[in-house]
Amino acid sequence: MPDEPMLSARTTTQADVLVVGAGIVGAACARRLADRGLRVLVLEREIAPATGSTGRSAAGVRVQFSEEVNVRLSAASIAEYRAMPEAGYRPIGYLFYVPQAQWSAHRDAARMQQGLGMPVEILEPVAATRIVPADVDGYAGATYCALDGVVDPHGITMHWIAGARAAGATTKLNCAVRAIERRDERWRVEAATAGGAETFEARWIVNAAGAWAGQVAALAGLQVPVQPARRMVYASAPLAPAPSYPLTIDLDTGLWFRSERERLIFGLANPADTGFAEGVDWTWLETVYESALRHFPWFETLSIDRRACWWGYYETTPDHHPVIGEMPGAPGWYNACGFSGHGVQQAAAIGRIVAQEIAGEPAFIDMAPLRIGRFAQGTAHVERLVV
Repeated sequence: MPDEPMLSARTTTQADVLVVGAGIVGAACARRLADRGLRVLVLEREIAPATGSTGRSAAGVRVQFSEEVNVRLSAASIAEYRAMPEAGYRPIGYLFYVPQAQWSAHRDAARMQQGLGMPVEILEPVAATRIVPADVDGYAGATYCALDGVVDPHGITMHWIAGARAAGATTKLNCAVRAIERRDERWRVEAATAGGAETFEARWIVNAAGAWAGQVAALAGLQVPVQPARRMVYASAPLAPAPSYPLTIDLDTGLWFRSERERLIFGLANPADTGFAEGVDWTWLETVYESALRHFPWFETLSIDRRACWWGYYETTPDHHPVIGEMPGAPGWYNACGFSGHGVQQAAAIGRIVAQEIAGEPAFIDMAPLRIGRFAQGTAHVERLVV
């Protein structure tokens, strides 16, 4: 892919900013940049926005993270979602069950979250069973936050795309980027479209290509450490009565689950499932059930509705933090990618920050921990609360 030659295009479209990717992060960036009067052009390879990782998200939003920067980004985004009817925000809560080996660090993180004003509760394991039934043997504690919940990623994305268009932005769908080069202090992008090859030029590129962000960067000869990882979302058959569980995470096994109308949806990361494999992995389901039964014996009564299950990609980085900011040595190249499963949770804040920094203003949240230079400098801190 990086070695593909520049295509022969008939037309060249000029813009101030090219946003590559019309998922929730790209849409947020496009909206905020267009609101500032910049000529914004969004390039999306699919036939509609939000059809990649965004549309296949489990839709959770939370402030319970181990690193302060993630707490701040999610808190700012949730505040925006709460005020946005299109977001469909539902504060169903997040509950973490925590084993002894992780309890000290997790409790310290919860206290950090509380210090930032987050309504996080630190619970005894038995008290947590009143929220979600569990065999608490081996658990040292639990945390719960009623501010956490779920949103409608598709609704948010379409709202921001519509707002960007109303502010003058253009969205090019079915537009697959094939080559990128730096020319005369501008970025030149050539793409394959339904109408043939087209060329686009701009002072800035925002790399919001999600799981494909590493590949997009490679087209320009840049190295951005973002890799795809497939994730499964399994769904139970309809239950009666309908369950009412918050998004629950078992830090002993990595299992997560939550209610979704009359069903329970759940999953467990397979660390070996990297790359762009497609489809639901039914062989992994047995491992998921075995993990669930360790603390949630009632899982044995659940049956699977295969038609209701789905899969998607995480865009992972080595430390499970996004890469945010202008690329060193590549003026005008701005990365907004690598969210490692929390792009939906942080998109609102990221859109504001990208617009601020491209306009030459300081970001309203300090982005120093998320700059790409942390990998070379050895200053990366792993976000522990990723599932």
